[in-house]
Amino acid sequence: MAEQQRVSIPGTTLFDDIQAQKGYALNKMCFSFNDKTNRDAFKADEAAYCARFGLTAPQLAAVQSRNVLQLLAAGGNVYYLAKFAGIFDLDVQDIGAQQTGMSKDEFKQKLLNAGQ
Repeated sequence: MAEQQRVSIPGTTLFDDIQAQKGYALNKMCFSFNDKTNRDAFKADEAAYCARFGLTAPQLAAVQSRNVLQLLAAGGNVYYLAKFAGIFDLDVQDIGAQQTGMSKDEFKQKLLNAGQ
């Protein structure tokens, strides 16, 4: 079978099979945040909660910094990361703003402008 060529988009971390394997523990942890009990446990002791899932050092650093780009680079899937962001009352527009280096208001305006 022919080897599939990897796609590269400058400045973008693509969530592919390699990223999925790399981010399994991080995404599994983020998925657990669907349950309020787990969100509360994370807020009570982040380090212990992260240890439960066996996060790598880069994943742990990304969680601690709340940096979306680092979380994506560490294998995070944006849909699971939204569960993580929700713990801090952040929404997908907050995430998009952080990814683009804009304020949330600037990002929202960009979305509005794009829709016109």
